[in-house]
Amino acid sequence: MDEDHSNSGFLETGKADRSVWLMKCPVVVAKPWKSQTASSSDSQPVAKVVLSLDPRKPDDPSSMQFTMEMAGSEIGNMPKSYALNMFKDFVPMSVFSETTQGRVAMEGKVEHKFDMKPHEQNLEEYGRLCRERTNKSMIKNRQIQVIDNDRGVHMRPMPGMVGLISSNTKEKKKTTPVKQPEMKRTRRDRGELEDIMFKLFERQPNWALKQLVQETDQPAQFLKEILNELCVYNKRGSNQGTYELKPEYKKSVDDTAAE
Repeated sequence: MDEDHSNSGFLETGKADRSVWLMKCPVVVAKPWKSQTASSSDSQPVAKVVLSLDPRKPDDPSSMQFTMEMAGSEIGNMPKSYALNMFKDFVPMSVFSETTQGRVAMEGKVEHKFDMKPHEQNLEEYGRLCRERTNKSMIKNRQIQVIDNDRGVHMRPMPGMVGLISSNTKEKKKTTPVKQPEMKRTRRDRGELEDIMFKLFERQPNWALKQLVQETDQPAQFLKEILNELCVYNKRGSNQGTYELKPEYKKSVDDTAAE
C-alpha cells in the first residue's frame, strides 16, 4: 500500500511532548517574517529572545522579563525591540501541522503564552508607523484606462454571460404596455338597466359580460348582480361563456316583441 495513503488517517505524536511557545505579534512584525521565510530557502533566525532575571529573586517568576530583538536588515523603519508579556493562566493547548499530502502531526504542547508589544522607548515610533499604515489604507488608487479599440472588442460579454446580454445591439427593448386605468362608470337606476338588458336580449339571445359592459357602460360587478337574477350562464356547449335570459323572462320578451 502507498505510504501516503497508509498514514493519511493517523496522527503522528512523536513530538507531542515538545515544549512550544505561543506568541501573539503585531501585523507589522508578522508580515516581514512571513515574506522573509517565503523568499529565503535557508532557515535564518528572524529574532532573538533575551531573558532578564533578577539574581536576588531567582525563584520568583515575576522577576523574569522577556525581550525580543528583531534580526535582519529588511525590517525597515519598524521598531527593533519588543517586550513579551507572559501569561500565567491559559487554557492548555497543543500545536498541530498538516502537510499537502494530508498528514497530521502534533508538534508539541504550549508551555508559555506571550503577548508582544513595542518597548517603552519605541512606543512613539510604533505609533507613527501605525498612523502611516492607517493613512495608506484610506487612500484609494484609481486608474483610468483609455480604450483605443472603438469597435467594442473590449466590451464583449465574458464567458458565462452569453444569454444574459442580448448579442444584437440594434434590438430594441420590448416595452411592456402600460395598462390604462379603468374609467369609473356611474350606476344607472336598476329598473332602467333591466329595461336596457331586455332590449339587448331582443337583439340577440346570447351575450358575453364584456360585450354587455361595453353596450351598457355599467360596472361589471353591478351587471353581474342583474345577470344573476335575469339570466343563465352557459358553462359548456356552443354558447359557452355567455349569458341568456331565463325561460320565464324569455316568454315575456317574446310576448312584448309580438305586440
